[in-house]
Amino acid sequence: MNYDFYYKIANYLRYISLYDMFLYICYVSNKTYLTMYTRIMLLVFVFLMVPKQELYSQLGFSHEVGIITGPIVFYSDFGERYDFETNSGNVGFGVGLIHYINFAYRADCNCYSRDVYFNDHFKIRSEIDYHKTNLQHFGRWVDPDRTSLTADQLRAMKGSSTVFDVGAQLEYFPKSIRDFQAGGYKIAPFISLGAHWVNFDPEVYSELGPLNSPLTTPDKYYNSFLNEGDSTWSVVASVGIRYKISPLSDLMLDSRWQYYFSNWVDGLNPSFENNQIVEVPENKANEWIYWLNFGYVYYIE
Repeated sequence: MNYDFYYKIANYLRYISLYDMFLYICYVSNKTYLTMYTRIMLLVFVFLMVPKQELYSQLGFSHEVGIITGPIVFYSDFGERYDFETNSGNVGFGVGLIHYINFAYRADCNCYSRDVYFNDHFKIRSEIDYHKTNLQHFGRWVDPDRTSLTADQLRAMKGSSTVFDVGAQLEYFPKSIRDFQAGGYKIAPFISLGAHWVNFDPEVYSELGPLNSPLTTPDKYYNSFLNEGDSTWSVVASVGIRYKISPLSDLMLDSRWQYYFSNWVDGLNPSFENNQIVEVPENKANEWIYWLNFGYVYYIE
């Protein structure tokens, strides 16, 4: 009997199941189907991983796959910087598929690789993520006791940002990966650093009417909004732990910071360069997010 054939089919089914789960969570969180472009990119990511696995297995690497999900705090031009109400109000939801190259274990012989420091303490993590956040202004400038036109305009201004990104990170485990995989201890902390390509699709509108009108738009936001998709790069850093629940599976808690190299990810970029009316010294940084995600990781033998 050709067991290799059934093994490859099982690997395909694992990826497809994760893909279906990823699409379902995206659908539920967004209340709409993903764009055809995003679905195609997801399929490419999933099915390229399988031949990639075959190649790396021949080189002696083993693999892990998993799914992550959790809340995202979006730090943007909506609201007031360093304001708790802003940070707790502009919260979205994200989901991702993850893949690891594990250098500590060899897939071609089901044995440990050569015992060198890099193999025993580093993994390469690639992933594809999707998240959406609804945005609005919070803070003292929109408090109920403020009755000016500007306060009314800010309260009526709403937005959202839908983000899809793909990238890789180098993940460092201070403790031995081999010992953790063998059940020597239950918890393995890690830190990681990497880069992601980001495709974002923002939407900004006012409940008072069309933007760029004296009735709907404060001076600082004239010509300072974007309602079409674009792309950029980002840097990703995280700290987390893995908890072993079986020889071939872990639970994961990951605390991530992601900084975008664009100030348009939320759809707003108030500046004198854009509005040609007033300076906006408070707009000092691009958008960034904090993502606390929970995940499940499966080891492919």
